Parts: sequence; C-alpha cells; structure tokens
Amino acid sequence: MRSAPPAAGRSALEVALSNRDGAETGQDAEHAGVLARLHTVEEAAEQIGTTLDEQTTCAELARFLCRYLCDAAAVDLLTEQGTGARPPSPEALTRVATAGLVKVLEAQFPDEDAPSARALDEERPVTAAAVLPGGRAAEGVAAPLLAYGRRYGVLLALRAGGSFSAQETATAHHLARLTATRLAHARCHAAVQRTAMDLQRALLAEPGRPHPNLELATRYLPSGSSALVGGDWFETVRLHYGRTLLVMGDVMGHGLDAAVDMNAYRSHLRYVASTDLPPHRVLRQLDAAVAEEESRRPATCLLARVDPARGIAAFASAGHLPPAVIGPDGAAGLVDVPVGPPLGTGVGGYELVSRALTPEETLLMFTDGLIERRGEDIDASLSRLARMRLSVGAGVEQMLDEVLLRLDGLHAEDDVAVLAARIRHHPGTEAAGPAES
Repeated sequence: MRSAPPAAGRSALEVALSNRDGAETGQDAEHAGVLARLHTVEEAAEQIGTTLDEQTTCAELARFLCRYLCDAAAVDLLTEQGTGARPPSPEALTRVATAGLVKVLEAQFPDEDAPSARALDEERPVTAAAVLPGGRAAEGVAAPLLAYGRRYGVLLALRAGGSFSAQETATAHHLARLTATRLAHARCHAAVQRTAMDLQRALLAEPGRPHPNLELATRYLPSGSSALVGGDWFETVRLHYGRTLLVMGDVMGHGLDAAVDMNAYRSHLRYVASTDLPPHRVLRQLDAAVAEEESRRPATCLLARVDPARGIAAFASAGHLPPAVIGPDGAAGLVDVPVGPPLGTGVGGYELVSRALTPEETLLMFTDGLIERRGEDIDASLSRLARMRLSVGAGVEQMLDEVLLRLDGLHAEDDVAVLAARIRHHPGTEAAGPAES
C-alpha cells in the first residue's frame, strides 16, 4: 500500500528524515532516512526504464521524481555529437521529457552558468538558487546522466520555496545514473538491431539471379511487433541445363546471432549446390556440415529445383512449411513434400518429391511468418492459404503483392520472407539435363 503523500513543500525523504513525533533522534532518524532512500531506489529500479524507448524512459524518470522528490522535473538529452569527452555546448541538449508544475519549470537561474551545463561539465550534481515567475524563490538540482564513461544528458529537478537536502541530492544523482544505464542499454540494443537489419538486408537484397527462363519475385518484411530481426532468408542458384535451385530458409531465433548464422547457412548451401546434387542430397550434405559446428543454430529449409525445359520442379524439405502452387485460375494448392528434420541436427533422412510445373502456374515459397497467427493451429493457417483465390493473369510481382495483402503480411507477428517463381516461355531453351539420381 502506497504511503500518504508528503506534507506541502516536503519530500518523502524529508519527512522520513524528520523527527516527526520527537521520539526519533540522532541514529534513529538517520536509520529512517536510509530506509526511505532505499525504498525510493527500489521503486525507481522497477518504474524507470520499462521499455527500450528513450523518451519513455526519460518521461518515467521525470514523473518518478515529481512523485517523490520535487515539484517539477525536466530531462534533456545530448545529441550523439555531445556524448564524448569534450564539454557539450547548450545547443547540444534537447528537452525530451517534463513533469510537474508548469510554472516551476519556468524558473530562471540568475547565475551565468546554468546548473545543467555545470553538472555536465563537472560530471557531478549541482544545486543552484532559482527565481519563479512572480519573484518567488526556488531551488534546482541538476544531475548528469552519466554511465560507462559517456554522457547522455542531464536531469533538472526543481522545488518551489524550499531546498534539497544532501540525501535528496544524492538520490537524484543515483536516479540520473540509473536512467543513464537504461539509455546506454537501449542504444546498445538499437545498434545491434541496426547491424542485424543491415546484414540481413544486404544478404537478401541481392539473391543469385535465376536463369532467364524463370520469372522471380521476392519480398522480405521484418516484423512490426518484434524488436529483433529474425533469420528468414531466400536464395536462388543457377544450375546446369537452364535449371534453377530456389531456396527458402528460417534460422531459429532472432537478433544478430540469427542473422550471422543465416549467412553461414547461405554460404554452405551455395557451395554444396554448386555440385549439382538433387535437392534431398544437398540438404543431407548441408545438415552434416552444419552439425559439426556446435554453435550454429538449427534452421528449417525448403529447396525447389525448377527445370523449365522439362516442366518439372523437384522438392526437399528440412522441417520447413510446404510450398504452394497457384494455378492459372488463381486457386492455390499446397505441395505435399515429405518433411525431414531441421538442418544442424545431423540426423538426415530427407526425401525427394517431384511434380509438373507449367508456365501458367506460379510456385510460392515462404517462411512461417506469412501464415502463422497467435493461438491458431498451423494446419488452419495453411488451410487459409490454400483457400485463396487470386487474380487471374497477374504477373509474379503483382501476385506476390496480392498474397501479402490477402494474408496481411505487413502486420505479421514474425518476419516474413516469400518468393514467387514462374517458368517463362523463352525461345532457344537449353537442352534438358540428365535424369534424377
């Protein structure tokens, strides 16, 4: 149960430190003050930095201070240029959060050096007298947001008609440092996220080019609800005799590690696929190679080798969802592909299945983010895809956009990678290759 608010003009810490009933003196009052400060710090650890958003964290700090310590509070953040070793200029500060009484926030400091600038320069809390509109006296305490040797900004707490005790100044300083560590972690997380996204975009932006006898369209959509990038990926590999190997994969997990493992899988696959083995044997070799690397995360993978000259597509799956084929009438149907274990287990056991594929049909390969919905069975999700009826006569780009629109891919709960391929009528088609082995 929350304690009653402090008396007017006095903080919770002041009340705890005071000798309210005359019985507490000396050591008892000091002990009560330490307990009050510890209680405040404990609550701050739970209530400041509840998200990875900087402005939200700063707003939580300002509101917390106004509940426990002051009449008004403001938080100013430095630009990236102002976080280094040099003293920042006032222009480098941007106010991102305020709380409390607006009139108190209008306080002016008579001294030439504002306490915020001094606190940043000296890297310690600074108290200074201030004047409110109308001439009433006030006091402010500025504390630098300092963590891991870097300055992130400054906290300013203001009190009308009173001053801050040494205990209260120390508490404000502690809360400023706590907030700075939260900001440091948020920026570190954002930097890792940007690196992972940049890596994944670089890997997905330029998949290998298929033979001219195959039309191809691809999309990658990062999840809007997740703070971490996933390990979804796709690839195309040119093979002999005008054939193209299409690849769709999903490394388990999220973040930079998943993106790095995705790159490793892609590199392994390119090497193995260059030997022109059938898809199930490509998966077998890829699984054996990755299983030797204990740090590598498991991954699902679907391979489709398209042979336009014969009008045949051969499939093999390592724990991945089945592909779909969209017919000339716009109806979608799932391809029944035997599902082997995910890559990286070393178990093997992948099977090959083939089916005819005509230039009027479109092959659709995707990761689970396209169809999965929270609380829905995967079979129901696949059935929703199979029930689709798409526009007749659309190109692969338009068809892919329609699939994403119909399945609400833009608002998926997980990353989405999707690929659409269609055999193109092409004069001078290369001779058909050898039979499957």
